[in-house]
Amino acid sequence: MFTKEKLKEVAKNVGVDLIGVGDINLFDGFPPEKDPRYIFPDARVIIGLGFRILKGSFRGVIEKTHYYQLMTMGVGFLEEVYIPVALHKIARFIEDNGYEAVVQRSIPDRRTYTDKGTNPERTPIYKIKARPMSPEKPAPDVIFDFKVAAYICGLGEIGYGGFFLTPQFGPLQRFGFILTDTPLSPDPLFEGKLCKGKDCMECIKACPCNAIGPEEKTIKIGNNTITYAKLDEWRCALCYSGACKEINPFLPPDFLKNYPNREKLFKGEYTPPEDESLHIINQLGNQYPGQDGYNPCICGRRCWLACLKVLFD
Repeated sequence: MFTKEKLKEVAKNVGVDLIGVGDINLFDGFPPEKDPRYIFPDARVIIGLGFRILKGSFRGVIEKTHYYQLMTMGVGFLEEVYIPVALHKIARFIEDNGYEAVVQRSIPDRRTYTDKGTNPERTPIYKIKARPMSPEKPAPDVIFDFKVAAYICGLGEIGYGGFFLTPQFGPLQRFGFILTDTPLSPDPLFEGKLCKGKDCMECIKACPCNAIGPEEKTIKIGNNTITYAKLDEWRCALCYSGACKEINPFLPPDFLKNYPNREKLFKGEYTPPEDESLHIINQLGNQYPGQDGYNPCICGRRCWLACLKVLFD
């Protein structure tokens, strides 16, 4: 007999650290291009699967002695190998029991054409320009927000810094999802309180390039309203890739020496236009190359580490 308990047992056996079942109708109110029900209209629930990022992946960057493992083991391996395999195995179990399972792995290099942001982890970002195939449908590809989906699945909360927090691992996890027509009952939304919001702000203070806030973003999920600091995605991408002299040991002294806004850029006081930012990120990649399209994480996610310290120290 197919049960939630059996599903969670299978998930644990294939290496899933967190699992929750969410009411897919909590996507009411989100734009069609961010609503997974357009991907699978018969879905009854969304299953959220969380995979921990090992705290030790950050040690080399903390010590400023080794940078490569964070982006490979903490990002690329999880997203490209571990999570897809686990999703496939759990989806097979669901379909072996007579239901349909639509897996959703992260697609960090895709954005809709109207989205002017980027993903600090990946370059280039492919802007999808498409037309709806019928009047009642959004244009492909529908790309829903994984933070919102994790919240709907009851796995934790969206902190004021804009990243997702769980009671088990703080900010250190990545997610995959399964849309399915199984008649499972949804888990309750997370009712705890992990983030101290404006009474803390340690994640915002920790960013060497001032990429988080002061503007805010508000979303509504069900009856809950969530407000968090807005991320300047291009400034974050530049910082993530090492456009900050004080944190980047691979940066030559004369890097961008003729760039008119060089010092403001290095201090996180200036965000260049999109094309200019991308050009600088590519130049930074020549100093310390990324892996399979993932940018090197020179900043070491200082925002996450500051949050981790507050939550667990």
